[in-house]
Amino acid sequence: MSTSMLNVNQIQAALDAAPFHRWLGLKAISTDKDKLILQMPWREELVSNPRIQSAHGGVIAALIDLTGFYALLAAGNTPAATADLRVDYHKPATPGTLSMMGRIVRLGATLSVAEASVMNASGALLSSGRGAYLMPGRA
Repeated sequence: MSTSMLNVNQIQAALDAAPFHRWLGLKAISTDKDKLILQMPWREELVSNPRIQSAHGGVIAALIDLTGFYALLAAGNTPAATADLRVDYHKPATPGTLSMMGRIVRLGATLSVAEASVMNASGALLSSGRGAYLMPGRA
């Protein structure tokens, strides 16, 4: 069984505990029983294609991964690590605030699945994906 849901302040504290997440500038916006919303301000250091000013795909994959992970955490679960990750890139991420939405697909005893999407400031879908996360200690 999961423990109680975490509120936005608790999610933010968990995000702030990780140096990479602090460097990205991640902010917890909202959480409820169905979804988690995070935001990230644009950083010039994300650019891998200067011609179109697009973010590196690895950073976008990291956003998909951690949004799924934190969606599980927000629901009161304790994922330990990512076991598998699938990312689809729909449009380049270019300068502007990025928003991520995550939701749990399946909560399992040893492996859980969550999906996430990354949108630009206009709400256009930039990427989507699904992760499988190890859940040690769940009975």
